[in-house]
Amino acid sequence: MRFAGPSRVIEFTRTALFWHLLLPALLAALFFAGTARAELRIDITQGKVDPLPVAIADFGGNNGESAQIGRDIAAVIAANLERSGLFAPISKSAFIQQNVSLSALPRFGDWRIINAQALVHGAVSFESSGAIKVEFRLWDVFAEQQMVANAYTTVPANWRRVAHIISDAIYQRMTGESGYFDTRIVYIAESGPPDRRNKRLAIMDQDGANHRFLTDGSDLVLTPRFSPTLQEITYLAYYNDQPRVYIFNIETGQQEVLGDFPGMTFAPRFSPDGNRVIMSLARDGITDIYTMDLATRRVRRLTNSPSIDTSPTYSPDGAQITFNSDRGGSQQIYVMDANGENVRRISFGKGRYATPVWSPRGDLIAFTKITGGQFYIGVMRPDGTGERLLSQGYLVEAPTWAPNGRVLIYFKQFPSDSSGRGGKTKLYSIDLTGYNEREIVTPVDASDPAWSPLIP
Repeated sequence: MRFAGPSRVIEFTRTALFWHLLLPALLAALFFAGTARAELRIDITQGKVDPLPVAIADFGGNNGESAQIGRDIAAVIAANLERSGLFAPISKSAFIQQNVSLSALPRFGDWRIINAQALVHGAVSFESSGAIKVEFRLWDVFAEQQMVANAYTTVPANWRRVAHIISDAIYQRMTGESGYFDTRIVYIAESGPPDRRNKRLAIMDQDGANHRFLTDGSDLVLTPRFSPTLQEITYLAYYNDQPRVYIFNIETGQQEVLGDFPGMTFAPRFSPDGNRVIMSLARDGITDIYTMDLATRRVRRLTNSPSIDTSPTYSPDGAQITFNSDRGGSQQIYVMDANGENVRRISFGKGRYATPVWSPRGDLIAFTKITGGQFYIGVMRPDGTGERLLSQGYLVEAPTWAPNGRVLIYFKQFPSDSSGRGGKTKLYSIDLTGYNEREIVTPVDASDPAWSPLIP
C-alpha cells in the first residue's frame, strides 16, 4: 500500500489558561453589583433550544499580520458556535461599538441595543520569540459580568487550533458540558463510478479544514477508527484482494499490519485503554467477535454462535461490548460483558438494527435502523429503553459520537437515477435532540466517518 505522504501532528502547547485579567473583572463586579441577574446559560438537556444571540468581534492586533490572524480567529469561532445550533452570531454590520479593547470595559449599552446576550472579543500580539499570544474574554452583556478570560501562546501556524480551543471554552462555560470543536474526523473518501469506486483514507478538522488524503486509493480501505490517544488509526484494507487490519500512525505516517486474517474481517476498533483491537472475523462461514492484545498479538474469541456477530464496540469503561447479530433470526443489537459472557438482546423494535456505537458518556448507544424500506439513525439506552430516531433517508448509516456525547456524525447516500442507486454520499451531523442536521462539506463523496477524542 502506498501513502500520499507522511503526516505530522501539529505540536501545540496550551500554555496559558490563566485568569490574568482579574482586576477589570473585579471592578466590573463591584460597579455593577446592583444589576445582578440569573446566570447566562444554555440548557442543552431540553429539546429544541433557541440559539443564543452572541456578538463575536474581530480580535485586535498589534500589526497587520496579527490583526488578520485576529479576524480569522473570530471567523472560525463564529462558524463553530453557529454550526452547533446553540448560538446565533450577530452580523458585524450591526455592531455599534467597533474595536473592543481588552484594556477597558465594553460599552454594554451598545451591545444590548443589538440584543447581544453575550460578547466575545480578544487580541493577538506577536512576542519577541515569534510566537503569538491570543487573549479573549466572554461577557454576559446584560449582567455586565466577565464569564471567561483566557490567554494562549503558540506558534502562528496554530491560530486555527486556538480558535477551536476558545470555541470549546465558550461552549463549556455556556452549557456546562465540554465542547467538541478541537477534534478531527477520519473517513473514507469516495470517487469514481459505482462499479469501480476509489476509496481512500482521509482526515480533516471537525469543520472540514486541513483536509488530507492519507492513502492513494491503490487498495480498498474501510472502517477507520481513532485510538484513544488520537495518534493512531486502525482500519481494514484489501491487499491483493486479501483483508488486512492496519494501524496508521498519524504523527509519522507509518503503517503497520496487525495481521492477515483468512476469510472476511470487519470493523476493527480500539478498546478504551488502547491496549486491544476488537473486530469480527469470518471463519468457516461463521462470523464471530475477537479481540487482539496489541502487546502480544494474541487473538481471543469472544462469541461462538452459528450466526453473524459483527460491529463490536466497547462501553467507555471497557467493561461491556455492544454488537449486532442475527442469532435471533434477524439483525438486532446485543450487549455482553467484555469477556464474552452474559449476552443479552437490547433492541426489540420493528425492522433490523446495525452498527451500534456506545456514547463516550456511557448513557446511550447509537445505531442504524432499517425498516419499511428506509434507513434511520437512532439512539437507545444500553438496556434497550428510550429508543429515539434522529435522522431518516434513502441510506443513512455508520453513526459516530462527538467526544462530549451530544452530537453524531454519519453518512447519507442519495438516489440519483431511475434504479435509485449511485447517488452522492455525504457526511452529516445532528444534535442528540434530533435538531440541527448539517452537511459537513468534503472535497469528494464521503462515508464511514469516525470522530476523534479532543486533541491533547
